[in-house]
Formats: sequence, structure tokens, C-alpha cells
Amino acid sequence: MKVMRKVIEIDEELCDGCGLCIPSCAEGALQIIDGKAKLVGDKYCDGLGACLGECPNDALKTVEREAEAFDEEAVEALLKSREEEKKADAPVLPCGCPSTLLQSFTPPKDRRATVEPVSRPSVASALSHWPIQINLIPPTAPFLKGADLLIAADCTSFT
Repeated sequence: MKVMRKVIEIDEELCDGCGLCIPSCAEGALQIIDGKAKLVGDKYCDGLGACLGECPNDALKTVEREAEAFDEEAVEALLKSREEEKKADAPVLPCGCPSTLLQSFTPPKDRRATVEPVSRPSVASALSHWPIQINLIPPTAPFLKGADLLIAADCTSFT
């Protein structure tokens, strides 16, 4: 049943897909789809606008229009299904080991850090995970694939 009510509207031209609005939507009405924030269904949006202040580009606004009535039961079902998906996708380990939350970081191409050794010309740094604690990184980490790794203590010399 459609009624006149407030819902979130997203300006796709302004949205850069940063996802800052997603955690603010307690109902789960917003998702990043194809690199942009999208309203997944009118019935999930309560129209209160908790997500509005999170967007750095002002791509979100509330508009009054004809939309499906807010359905609290549908919201609960949606949130429950997403929680079950997260549990199914999460690795099952007996501990809270930080390596289970492994992330890869890539520096922006235009802002690469440079290392300037005294006797050599500047070279772009490949240390995207520095400093690291080697005992917390699983050998299956994607940034170790095909890498030659030398493990040395601080302030030690090697050749």
C-alpha cells in the first residue's frame, strides 16, 4: 500500500560511494550498489534521516512522496538476514585473533610515499602494511603472495 510520507532520496551525481551513510541507517535501508548508495526499498526507510548528516557530499535528502508504508517487521527480517549472511561469511576460529580481520591497504596512486636513502635516488615505497606485527599475519595474506620476505629485528644489519 502506498502512502504520502518522507523517505530518503539520493542524488547519484553527488554520491561518491564512500558508504559513510550506511552505518547511520539503523533500518538497513541503504546499501552501496555499483559504487553508489542506494535505497534498497521504501518500506525499509523510516524517513527520519539519521543518515543525512553523515554524507560529506550532501547527496542525501528527505523528500515527501508516494511510497510504500514503513514496515518494521520487514526491517527486522532484513537485518536478521544480513546478520546471518555475515555469520556465514565469517571465518570460524576458536579465538579473537586479529589476523581474522586482515585488510589490504593500497596508497592512492597520486600520493605515494617516497623513501629517500642517503646514497640512492628516491623510490616509491612498497610498504603498504608498515609497521606490521609478523606474528599476526597469516601466510595466506594476499599481499604476501609471490613476495620475498626477510624478517629482521629492529636495528640489525644484514646483507
